[in-house]
This record gives sequence, C-alpha cells and structure tokens, in this order.
Amino acid sequence: MIFSKHNKLINFLFFLGATLLPALVWAEEVASAPAPTANPGDTAWMLTSTALVLMMTIPGLALFYAGMVRSKNVLSVMMQCFAVTSLVTVIWMVYGYSLAFDVTGMEKGVININSFIGGLGKAFLSGVTVESLTLTVPETVFMTFQMTFAIITPALIVGAFAERMKFSAMLWFTAIWVTVVYAPIAHMVWSGDGGFFWDMGVLDFAGGTVVHINAGIAGLVAALVLGKRKGYPTTAMPPHNLTMTLAGASLLWVGWFGFNAGSAVAANGTAGMAMAVTQIATAAAALAWMFGEWLTHDKPSVLGIASGAVAGLVAITPASGYVGPVGALAIGLAAGLVCFLASTKLKRMLGYDDALDAFGVHAVGGIVGAILTGIFAAASMGGSKADLDIAGQLFIQFKGVVITVIYCAVATFIILKVLDAIIGLRVTEEQETEGLDLTQHNERGYNL
Repeated sequence: MIFSKHNKLINFLFFLGATLLPALVWAEEVASAPAPTANPGDTAWMLTSTALVLMMTIPGLALFYAGMVRSKNVLSVMMQCFAVTSLVTVIWMVYGYSLAFDVTGMEKGVININSFIGGLGKAFLSGVTVESLTLTVPETVFMTFQMTFAIITPALIVGAFAERMKFSAMLWFTAIWVTVVYAPIAHMVWSGDGGFFWDMGVLDFAGGTVVHINAGIAGLVAALVLGKRKGYPTTAMPPHNLTMTLAGASLLWVGWFGFNAGSAVAANGTAGMAMAVTQIATAAAALAWMFGEWLTHDKPSVLGIASGAVAGLVAITPASGYVGPVGALAIGLAAGLVCFLASTKLKRMLGYDDALDAFGVHAVGGIVGAILTGIFAAASMGGSKADLDIAGQLFIQFKGVVITVIYCAVATFIILKVLDAIIGLRVTEEQETEGLDLTQHNERGYNL
C-alpha cells in the first residue's frame, strides 16, 4: 500500500515536470532572447532613401514643373512645391503620421473605423523615440521616409492647376486634402493587418494608388473645377525653359530609387530588384514615348522623352517590389505609349486643361502600373508571388483602383467647392495675365 502511494506520487511529479519543463525552457529562452535592434545597414539605406525622396520634390519636381510653365509663372510653381514641403512636414508631425500609421484597434479580417483611418495615438509623434523601431530601422527614420511621400503627393497636383490658382487657396487645399484624402488611402494600403486595402490583398509596393492615382485624379478634378487657363487652347503656351525641365526630370529619376527601393525598408534583395526594375521600366517608357512622338509628330522632343521617363517611374512604382526585369520592361513600354496618348490625344479630345499633365502621366500611369502588377507579380511571369492567381489578383487590383478613384474624386471635388465658396480658388483675369510671380509673390523669376 505504501509502495503504491509512493508510485502514484512519483508518477504525478513526473507528469508535472513533463508538463511544466517545456514551458519553463520556453520562458527562459524568451527572457534571454535579445531585444529587437536597429540594423545599421537597413538604417543607412533608409536614411539615404529619405534624402533621395525629398530631393524628388525639392529640387526635382520644382524644376520639372517650373520649366514647363511660362516665364511669368516660374517662381509660382517653385514656391508652391517649396511651401507644400514645409506645410506637409508640420502636418505630418502634428497628426498626419498618426492618421496614416497608428494601428490601434486594427485586427486582420475585422472591418471598423480603424480599417480606414488611424487614430491620434501618435499625434505630435507621441511614442516615436530614439529607441522605437519599425521593422529593423528607427521609427524616426521610417516616419520621415513616409513624410517625404506625403510631401510629393500634393506637390504633384500643382501641375494640373498651374498658372491659375491663388496661393492662399493652394495652401488650404493642400492641408485639407492631405488630411482627408492622402492619410486614409495611405492607412488602408500600408498600415498592415486590418487595413482595408491590405486585407483585400491590393499590391502597391511604393505608392501607385497612394501617391500617383491619388494625385492624378485630384489634379484632373482641380483642373475641371478651376476651368481652363485664359486663352487655352487657342493661345500657344509653350514651356519657357526645357533645360530646367530636363534637369528636374533627371533628379526625379535618380530620386525615385529611394522612392521604390527604399520601400523595402531594408537593404536586401527586394530593394535591389526594385532598383533594377525601376531603371528598366523608366528607360523603356522614355523610349516608348519618344518613338511614339517621333512617329506621330515627325520629331522626338526633349519634353517627350522626359515625360516618358516620368511615366515609367510612375507605372513601376506599385509593381517595383513584386515584378522581375521582363515585367518591368512590359510595364515601361505600356506606360510610355498609354501616357503619351492620354497626354496628347485624350486631353485634346476631351478639352480639359491639365496644364502640366498631372492626370495624363500620374493617374493614367499609376492605373497602368497597378493593373499590370496583378499580372507580372506572378512567379510564372517572372515575379516574386509564387501562388498568385492572376485573374483573381487582377480583379483585386481593379477594385483598389476604382475605390481610390471614386473616393479621391468625390472628396477632392467637395474640398475645392467648399474652398471656392469661402475664399475663392482662382486669381482674377488681370492677375493671370500679369503672371502669378508678380501678383502672388511680388517677385520676378527673371530680371531682363
């Protein structure tokens, strides 16, 4: 009897040890596991990428746009790009980053308000410290990297309403648009599990929907609401300095490596492939636009090849982390031809005054790239997605594009109409004739 009781006790102790020992070992391993730390290589690359993307707006986009307007408006578009950079920086710090990347209340597969917009948990960069990380880089670096995306998006819209919007109206529009349009779309695409587009499965590596479709559609709506420039299209309005435009396009091309390869948020193979396909697609689109123009108008132009390059940069953006070299070549060729047709024949046929082709290049190029990502991301097409169902992904990409277009168009229209009723959007005819450099800023770009 005594032996039996001892045997039961031994069995119980053995069972208890067998049950608890793995848990104790696991707890010890977790306790002894090193805390996540920033990777120096990833951090260095992201610091570089952030500077490259900022260079895309100032000076890249500022020069690109400034060369395409008339000389009496050269300072106005440069001022708008510079002011947008400053204004969005402050908005991003105060609440923009939080609205886009605060993930409080988000859960995969659960649709709630946090699926569409972040909260204010990171307002004034609360919790963004020297120690806080995003993946393997300091959150301060990730926050600033994303800030540069938020900066360039409304700056792109400037090209659509160039030479006719009041500077004060432009500032109000930018502040409201970044809050109401940009931040929600960025949150839905990039905030992770629980984000509406993220859970839907939309592929947008570096901003085809968030940046380019968003900006291009907003630009078209702005051009329609403001109306045509005085004299358009009967009065010739040629670019005043294509040297400046080509320099700006070149800076955009170089800076775009930070835009696309930086979106890997690591110095790894994905970043390397993103860089390679960015170069390939851009070159292909530049040639496609150039040859299309050559065949149509007998001569290739500097403005054409520069615009083609930007179209290729735009189109490869959503695909850059997913496609291979052959996919990049196809996307670039398609973007160069389609954007050429949109910026010339479609624009002339419909009669809208998208002054610097923000819609024709960014919305159309972004849509081309977003849709073709659904094809060329598949491993069977040379991409990185091994189990991708091309038909299913195409439908997902199409839904993402349609939702972005509708939301951006409606919200932008409302913002513009409200601002027009309150403060007015457009300069007077006399001010437009004299030029925005003098009437809005009391300065001249050139003293002749």
